[in-house]
Amino acid sequence: MSKTHFDYIIAGGGLSGLSLLYYISKEPALMNKSILVIDAVEKNQNDRTWCFWEKDQDFYEPLVYARWNRLKFESPTLNRTFALRDYAYKLIRSVDYYRFIKEAVSKVDVQYVTETIQSIVDSPQGASVKTNVSEYSSTLVFNSTGLFNPTLDPSNTLLQHFEGWFIRTNHAAFDSSVGTLMDFTLSQAKGITFMYILPTSAHEALVEYTLFSEALLEKEEYKKALSHYIEHNLKLNNYEITHTEFGVIPMSTAKFKPVAGKYSNIINIGTAGGYTKASTGYTFKFVHKKLKKIVSLLASGKKPDSTPSLREKMFHWYDMTLLDVLLSKKVGGEQIFTNLFKKNDPERVLAFLADESTHLDEFKIRNSVPLAPFAQSGIKQLFS
Repeated sequence: MSKTHFDYIIAGGGLSGLSLLYYISKEPALMNKSILVIDAVEKNQNDRTWCFWEKDQDFYEPLVYARWNRLKFESPTLNRTFALRDYAYKLIRSVDYYRFIKEAVSKVDVQYVTETIQSIVDSPQGASVKTNVSEYSSTLVFNSTGLFNPTLDPSNTLLQHFEGWFIRTNHAAFDSSVGTLMDFTLSQAKGITFMYILPTSAHEALVEYTLFSEALLEKEEYKKALSHYIEHNLKLNNYEITHTEFGVIPMSTAKFKPVAGKYSNIINIGTAGGYTKASTGYTFKFVHKKLKKIVSLLASGKKPDSTPSLREKMFHWYDMTLLDVLLSKKVGGEQIFTNLFKKNDPERVLAFLADESTHLDEFKIRNSVPLAPFAQSGIKQLFS
Protein backbone atom coordinates (compact mmCIF):
# COMPACT_ATOMS: atom_id res chain seq x y z
CA MET A 1 0.00 0.00 0.00
CA SER A 2 1.50 3.31 -1.10
CA LYS A 3 -0.84 5.57 0.86
CA THR A 4 0.06 5.92 4.54
CA HIS A 5 -1.90 8.99 5.73
CA PHE A 6 -5.66 8.98 6.33
CA ASP A 7 -8.23 11.21 7.95
CA TYR A 8 -9.21 8.42 10.35
CA ILE A 9 -7.63 5.12 11.28
CA ILE A 10 -9.78 2.43 12.87
CA ALA A 11 -7.54 0.10 14.87
CA GLY A 12 -9.49 -3.15 15.14
CA GLY A 13 -12.08 -4.28 12.61
CA GLY A 14 -14.58 -6.06 14.84
CA LEU A 15 -17.99 -4.95 16.07
CA SER A 16 -16.94 -1.48 17.27
CA GLY A 17 -14.59 -0.67 14.41
CA LEU A 18 -16.93 -1.70 11.61
CA SER A 19 -19.96 -0.11 13.29
CA LEU A 20 -18.07 3.18 13.51
CA LEU A 21 -17.15 2.83 9.84
CA TYR A 22 -20.81 2.34 8.98
CA TYR A 23 -22.02 5.40 10.91
CA ILE A 24 -19.28 7.57 9.37
CA SER A 25 -20.27 6.38 5.91
CA LYS A 26 -23.89 7.46 6.47
CA GLU A 27 -23.04 10.93 7.79
CA PRO A 28 -23.00 13.44 4.88
CA ALA A 29 -20.44 15.68 6.59
CA LEU A 30 -17.99 12.76 6.88
CA MET A 31 -18.60 10.72 3.74
CA ASN A 32 -15.51 12.10 1.99
CA LYS A 33 -13.11 11.20 4.80
CA SER A 34 -10.37 8.72 3.99
CA ILE A 35 -10.39 5.78 6.40
CA LEU A 36 -8.03 2.89 7.08
CA VAL A 37 -9.21 -0.21 8.97
CA ILE A 38 -6.47 -2.38 10.48
CA ASP A 39 -7.02 -5.83 11.96
CA ALA A 40 -4.82 -8.88 12.43
CA VAL A 41 -7.40 -11.14 10.78
CA GLU A 42 -9.76 -10.72 7.87
CA LYS A 43 -13.29 -10.54 9.23
CA ASN A 44 -14.98 -13.15 7.06
CA GLN A 45 -15.80 -15.86 9.61
CA ASN A 46 -18.66 -16.33 12.06
CA ASP A 47 -16.40 -15.82 15.08
CA ARG A 48 -19.11 -14.80 17.55
CA THR A 49 -22.82 -14.36 18.11
CA TRP A 50 -24.38 -11.21 19.53
CA CYS A 51 -27.56 -11.46 21.60
CA PHE A 52 -29.31 -8.36 22.89
CA TRP A 53 -32.71 -6.81 23.56
CA GLU A 54 -34.04 -3.56 22.16
CA LYS A 55 -37.25 -1.65 21.69
CA ASP A 56 -36.74 -0.23 18.22
CA GLN A 57 -35.30 -1.45 14.95
CA ASP A 58 -31.91 -0.24 13.75
CA PHE A 59 -30.07 -0.59 10.45
CA TYR A 60 -29.04 -4.15 11.30
CA GLU A 61 -32.64 -5.40 11.63
CA PRO A 62 -32.48 -7.37 8.33
CA LEU A 63 -29.50 -9.25 9.80
CA VAL A 64 -31.40 -10.59 12.80
CA TYR A 65 -31.04 -14.36 12.57
CA ALA A 66 -33.60 -15.14 15.27
CA ARG A 67 -35.77 -13.28 17.76
CA TRP A 68 -37.87 -14.09 20.81
CA ASN A 69 -40.85 -12.32 22.34
CA ARG A 70 -40.90 -14.62 25.36
CA LEU A 71 -38.00 -15.33 27.70
CA LYS A 72 -37.44 -17.71 30.57
CA PHE A 73 -35.45 -17.28 33.78
CA GLU A 74 -34.75 -20.35 35.90
CA SER A 75 -32.99 -20.98 39.20
CA PRO A 76 -33.41 -23.48 42.06
CA THR A 77 -36.13 -21.26 43.56
CA LEU A 78 -37.70 -19.61 40.51
CA ASN A 79 -38.99 -20.75 37.13
CA ARG A 80 -40.49 -17.79 35.31
CA THR A 81 -41.45 -17.42 31.65
CA PHE A 82 -42.51 -13.93 30.64
CA ALA A 83 -43.73 -12.13 27.54
CA LEU A 84 -41.87 -9.08 26.26
CA ARG A 85 -44.02 -6.03 25.62
CA ASP A 86 -41.60 -3.22 24.77
CA TYR A 87 -38.50 -5.23 23.94
CA ALA A 88 -37.58 -8.03 21.57
CA TYR A 89 -34.63 -10.35 22.23
CA LYS A 90 -32.50 -10.80 19.11
CA LEU A 91 -29.56 -12.78 17.79
CA ILE A 92 -27.15 -11.65 15.07
CA ARG A 93 -24.32 -13.72 13.60
CA SER A 94 -21.06 -11.81 13.24
CA VAL A 95 -20.33 -13.12 9.74
CA ASP A 96 -23.57 -11.59 8.47
CA TYR A 97 -22.77 -8.30 10.20
CA TYR A 98 -19.22 -8.08 8.84
CA ARG A 99 -20.38 -8.81 5.30
CA PHE A 100 -23.22 -6.30 5.48
CA ILE A 101 -21.03 -3.45 6.73
CA LYS A 102 -18.35 -3.98 4.10
CA GLU A 103 -20.95 -3.99 1.34
CA ALA A 104 -22.78 -0.97 2.77
CA VAL A 105 -19.65 1.23 2.84
CA SER A 106 -18.34 0.22 -0.58
CA LYS A 107 -18.67 3.77 -1.94
CA VAL A 108 -16.66 5.33 0.89
CA ASP A 109 -12.90 5.98 0.68
CA VAL A 110 -11.95 3.06 2.92
CA GLN A 111 -9.04 0.64 2.78
CA TYR A 112 -8.50 -2.53 4.82
CA VAL A 113 -5.17 -4.06 5.80
CA THR A 114 -4.66 -7.38 7.55
CA GLU A 115 -1.71 -6.55 9.78
CA THR A 116 -0.79 -6.87 13.45
CA ILE A 117 -0.87 -3.58 15.37
CA GLN A 118 2.23 -3.11 17.50
CA SER A 119 1.81 0.44 18.84
CA ILE A 120 -0.34 3.56 18.61
CA VAL A 121 1.32 6.90 19.34
CA ASP A 122 -0.30 10.28 20.01
CA SER A 123 1.25 13.54 18.78
CA PRO A 124 0.31 17.22 18.35
CA GLN A 125 -0.36 16.60 14.65
CA GLY A 126 -2.53 13.52 15.12
CA ALA A 127 -1.72 9.90 15.83
CA SER A 128 0.21 7.08 14.18
CA VAL A 129 -0.16 3.32 14.11
CA LYS A 130 2.78 0.98 13.67
CA THR A 131 2.11 -2.55 12.47
CA ASN A 132 4.30 -5.53 11.68
CA VAL A 133 4.34 -4.33 8.05
CA SER A 134 4.18 -0.54 7.93
CA GLU A 135 3.36 2.71 9.76
CA TYR A 136 0.30 4.87 9.17
CA SER A 137 -0.75 8.33 10.35
CA SER A 138 -4.06 10.14 10.72
CA THR A 139 -5.88 13.00 12.40
CA LEU A 140 -7.63 10.59 14.77
CA VAL A 141 -7.16 6.93 15.62
CA PHE A 142 -10.17 4.99 16.93
CA ASN A 143 -8.77 2.15 18.99
CA SER A 144 -10.59 -1.04 19.97
CA THR A 145 -7.46 -3.03 20.79
CA GLY A 146 -6.25 -3.71 24.33
CA LEU A 147 -3.16 -1.48 24.03
CA PHE A 148 -4.45 1.10 26.51
CA ASN A 149 -6.48 -1.14 28.81
CA PRO A 150 -6.01 -0.67 32.57
CA THR A 151 -4.44 -3.36 34.74
CA LEU A 152 -6.94 -6.14 35.32
CA ASP A 153 -6.53 -8.58 38.18
CA PRO A 154 -8.80 -10.73 40.40
CA SER A 155 -9.19 -7.88 42.89
CA ASN A 156 -11.08 -5.72 40.39
CA THR A 157 -12.15 -8.09 37.62
CA LEU A 158 -14.36 -11.05 36.93
CA LEU A 159 -14.00 -12.79 33.60
CA GLN A 160 -17.16 -13.67 31.74
CA HIS A 161 -16.14 -16.76 29.81
CA PHE A 162 -18.36 -18.96 27.75
CA GLU A 163 -18.54 -21.71 25.20
CA GLY A 164 -21.58 -22.05 23.00
CA TRP A 165 -22.72 -24.86 20.74
CA PHE A 166 -25.21 -24.57 17.92
CA ILE A 167 -26.86 -27.96 17.85
CA ARG A 168 -29.27 -29.60 15.42
CA THR A 169 -31.63 -32.50 16.06
CA ASN A 170 -33.50 -34.79 13.67
CA HIS A 171 -36.75 -34.39 15.60
CA ALA A 172 -38.59 -31.29 16.84
CA ALA A 173 -36.91 -30.79 20.21
CA PHE A 174 -37.27 -27.05 20.91
CA ASP A 175 -39.92 -24.40 21.39
CA SER A 176 -38.50 -21.65 19.20
CA SER A 177 -40.88 -19.05 20.66
CA VAL A 178 -39.12 -19.03 24.07
CA GLY A 179 -35.48 -18.20 24.76
CA THR A 180 -33.91 -19.10 28.09
CA LEU A 181 -32.08 -15.97 29.23
CA MET A 182 -30.49 -17.58 32.28
CA ASP A 183 -30.70 -21.06 33.75
CA PHE A 184 -28.99 -21.06 37.14
CA THR A 185 -29.89 -24.66 38.00
CA LEU A 186 -26.22 -25.61 37.79
CA SER A 187 -23.50 -25.94 40.41
CA GLN A 188 -22.14 -22.55 41.45
CA ALA A 189 -18.90 -24.04 42.82
CA LYS A 190 -16.72 -22.63 40.01
CA GLY A 191 -18.25 -19.17 40.00
CA ILE A 192 -21.49 -17.56 38.89
CA THR A 193 -22.69 -20.17 36.40
CA PHE A 194 -25.66 -20.40 34.07
CA MET A 195 -26.82 -21.58 30.64
CA TYR A 196 -28.40 -19.76 27.72
CA ILE A 197 -30.72 -21.80 25.50
CA LEU A 198 -31.81 -19.93 22.39
CA PRO A 199 -33.79 -22.10 19.95
CA THR A 200 -33.66 -20.75 16.40
CA SER A 201 -36.11 -23.39 15.14
CA ALA A 202 -37.78 -26.56 16.37
CA HIS A 203 -34.63 -28.46 15.34
CA GLU A 204 -31.83 -26.02 16.18
CA ALA A 205 -30.65 -24.06 19.22
CA LEU A 206 -27.69 -22.23 20.69
CA VAL A 207 -26.75 -23.72 24.05
CA GLU A 208 -24.14 -21.63 25.86
CA TYR A 209 -22.33 -22.37 29.12
CA THR A 210 -21.38 -19.12 30.86
CA LEU A 211 -19.40 -18.33 34.00
CA PHE A 212 -18.38 -15.18 35.86
CA SER A 213 -15.18 -16.03 37.74
CA GLU A 214 -11.59 -14.95 38.33
CA ALA A 215 -10.03 -17.58 36.07
CA LEU A 216 -10.84 -19.65 33.00
CA LEU A 217 -11.56 -23.35 33.08
CA GLU A 218 -9.67 -26.08 31.28
CA LYS A 219 -11.00 -26.42 27.72
CA GLU A 220 -12.48 -29.85 28.33
CA GLU A 221 -14.54 -28.60 31.29
CA TYR A 222 -16.71 -26.40 29.05
CA LYS A 223 -17.35 -29.32 26.71
CA LYS A 224 -18.12 -31.65 29.60
CA ALA A 225 -20.61 -29.20 31.12
CA LEU A 226 -22.38 -28.64 27.80
CA SER A 227 -22.59 -32.36 27.03
CA HIS A 228 -23.99 -33.08 30.48
CA TYR A 229 -26.57 -30.30 30.29
CA ILE A 230 -27.77 -31.26 26.82
CA GLU A 231 -28.11 -34.90 27.82
CA HIS A 232 -29.56 -34.53 31.32
CA ASN A 233 -31.41 -31.20 31.22
CA LEU A 234 -32.52 -31.00 27.60
CA LYS A 235 -32.90 -34.82 27.39
CA LEU A 236 -31.08 -35.05 24.05
CA ASN A 237 -28.76 -37.87 23.13
CA ASN A 238 -28.77 -37.64 19.35
CA TYR A 239 -27.72 -34.23 18.04
CA GLU A 240 -25.19 -32.63 15.71
CA ILE A 241 -22.92 -29.74 16.70
CA THR A 242 -22.97 -27.38 13.71
CA HIS A 243 -20.92 -24.50 15.12
CA THR A 244 -19.00 -23.64 18.28
CA GLU A 245 -17.81 -20.37 19.77
CA PHE A 246 -15.71 -19.38 22.76
CA GLY A 247 -15.24 -15.96 24.30
CA VAL A 248 -13.87 -14.04 27.26
CA ILE A 249 -15.19 -10.61 28.33
CA PRO A 250 -13.64 -8.63 31.20
CA MET A 251 -16.10 -7.37 33.83
CA SER A 252 -14.05 -4.88 35.78
CA THR A 253 -14.23 -1.94 38.17
CA ALA A 254 -10.96 -0.70 36.62
CA LYS A 255 -11.34 2.53 34.69
CA PHE A 256 -11.34 2.17 30.91
CA LYS A 257 -10.51 5.61 29.52
CA PRO A 258 -12.44 6.93 26.50
CA VAL A 259 -9.38 8.91 25.34
CA ALA A 260 -5.73 7.89 25.33
CA GLY A 261 -2.59 9.97 24.81
CA LYS A 262 -1.51 13.43 25.84
CA TYR A 263 -3.17 15.17 22.88
CA SER A 264 -6.43 13.20 22.88
CA ASN A 265 -6.06 12.06 19.27
CA ILE A 266 -6.56 8.42 20.24
CA ILE A 267 -10.21 7.61 20.91
CA ASN A 268 -10.85 4.28 22.61
CA ILE A 269 -14.01 2.51 21.46
CA GLY A 270 -15.70 -0.76 22.32
CA THR A 271 -14.48 -2.56 25.42
CA ALA A 272 -11.31 -0.44 25.30
CA GLY A 273 -13.47 2.68 25.71
CA GLY A 274 -15.59 1.29 28.53
CA TYR A 275 -18.57 0.40 26.32
CA THR A 276 -18.97 -3.06 27.84
CA LYS A 277 -21.40 -3.06 30.76
CA ALA A 278 -19.10 -4.18 33.54
CA SER A 279 -21.63 -6.07 35.65
CA THR A 280 -23.06 -8.18 32.82
CA GLY A 281 -20.64 -8.10 29.88
CA TYR A 282 -23.35 -6.77 27.54
CA THR A 283 -21.76 -4.78 24.72
CA PHE A 284 -23.70 -4.77 21.44
CA LYS A 285 -26.30 -2.09 22.13
CA PHE A 286 -23.91 0.10 24.11
CA VAL A 287 -21.51 0.15 21.16
CA HIS A 288 -24.21 1.54 18.89
CA LYS A 289 -25.47 4.11 21.36
CA LYS A 290 -22.02 5.53 22.00
CA LEU A 291 -20.78 5.44 18.40
CA LYS A 292 -23.81 7.41 17.22
CA LYS A 293 -22.86 10.12 19.69
CA ILE A 294 -19.23 10.08 18.54
CA VAL A 295 -20.17 10.45 14.87
CA SER A 296 -22.60 13.27 15.65
CA LEU A 297 -19.80 15.18 17.37
CA LEU A 298 -17.36 14.50 14.52
CA ALA A 299 -19.92 15.79 12.02
CA SER A 300 -20.21 19.05 13.94
CA GLY A 301 -16.44 19.50 13.84
CA LYS A 302 -15.81 18.50 17.44
CA LYS A 303 -13.66 15.82 18.98
CA PRO A 304 -15.68 13.09 20.70
CA ASP A 305 -16.68 14.35 24.13
CA SER A 306 -15.81 11.84 26.84
CA THR A 307 -17.71 13.68 29.57
CA PRO A 308 -20.68 11.52 30.68
CA SER A 309 -24.03 13.03 31.52
CA LEU A 310 -25.38 12.93 35.09
CA ARG A 311 -27.72 10.09 34.08
CA GLU A 312 -24.84 8.14 32.54
CA LYS A 313 -22.86 8.61 35.75
CA MET A 314 -25.80 7.24 37.74
CA PHE A 315 -26.04 4.12 35.59
CA HIS A 316 -22.28 3.64 35.82
CA TRP A 317 -22.52 3.81 39.62
CA TYR A 318 -25.27 1.17 39.63
CA ASP A 319 -23.10 -0.98 37.40
CA MET A 320 -19.99 -0.66 39.54
CA THR A 321 -22.00 -1.32 42.70
CA LEU A 322 -23.48 -4.56 41.33
CA LEU A 323 -20.08 -5.72 40.10
CA ASP A 324 -18.45 -4.88 43.43
CA VAL A 325 -21.04 -7.00 45.24
CA LEU A 326 -20.30 -9.89 42.86
CA LEU A 327 -16.55 -9.45 43.39
CA SER A 328 -16.98 -9.40 47.17
CA LYS A 329 -19.00 -12.65 47.07
CA LYS A 330 -21.13 -11.37 49.94
CA VAL A 331 -24.16 -12.31 47.86
CA GLY A 332 -24.13 -14.94 45.14
CA GLY A 333 -24.96 -14.03 41.57
CA GLU A 334 -27.69 -16.66 41.41
CA GLN A 335 -29.39 -15.09 44.45
CA ILE A 336 -29.10 -11.55 43.08
CA PHE A 337 -30.55 -12.34 39.67
CA THR A 338 -33.25 -14.56 41.16
CA ASN A 339 -34.33 -11.69 43.43
CA LEU A 340 -34.36 -9.27 40.51
CA PHE A 341 -36.55 -11.46 38.31
CA LYS A 342 -38.78 -12.65 41.16
CA LYS A 343 -39.57 -9.29 42.76
CA ASN A 344 -39.78 -7.07 39.67
CA ASP A 345 -41.46 -6.92 36.31
CA PRO A 346 -38.84 -8.85 34.27
CA GLU A 347 -38.96 -6.35 31.43
CA ARG A 348 -38.12 -3.57 33.87
CA VAL A 349 -35.07 -5.61 34.90
CA LEU A 350 -34.04 -5.75 31.25
CA ALA A 351 -34.55 -1.99 31.00
CA PHE A 352 -32.32 -1.52 34.06
CA LEU A 353 -29.59 -3.73 32.61
CA ALA A 354 -29.80 -1.74 29.36
CA ASP A 355 -29.47 1.65 31.16
CA GLU A 356 -33.00 2.50 30.02
CA SER A 357 -34.93 2.23 33.29
CA THR A 358 -36.90 4.97 35.03
CA HIS A 359 -36.24 6.27 38.53
CA LEU A 360 -39.27 4.31 39.74
CA ASP A 361 -37.86 1.12 38.20
CA GLU A 362 -34.57 1.72 39.96
CA PHE A 363 -36.23 2.36 43.31
CA LYS A 364 -38.05 -0.98 43.07
CA ILE A 365 -34.90 -2.80 41.95
CA ARG A 366 -32.85 -1.37 44.81
CA ASN A 367 -35.49 -2.69 47.23
CA SER A 368 -35.36 -6.19 45.75
CA VAL A 369 -31.72 -6.95 46.62
CA PRO A 370 -30.05 -7.34 50.05
CA LEU A 371 -29.62 -3.87 51.50
CA ALA A 372 -26.41 -4.12 53.53
CA PRO A 373 -23.95 -5.49 50.92
CA PHE A 374 -25.30 -3.21 48.20
CA ALA A 375 -25.15 -0.16 50.48
CA GLN A 376 -21.55 -0.96 51.41
CA SER A 377 -20.51 -1.46 47.79
CA GLY A 378 -22.47 1.59 46.68
CA ILE A 379 -20.68 3.86 49.17
CA LYS A 380 -17.33 2.31 48.22
CA GLN A 381 -17.90 2.94 44.51
CA LEU A 382 -19.26 6.43 45.11
CA PHE A 383 -15.94 7.52 46.57
CA SER A 384 -13.62 5.40 44.43
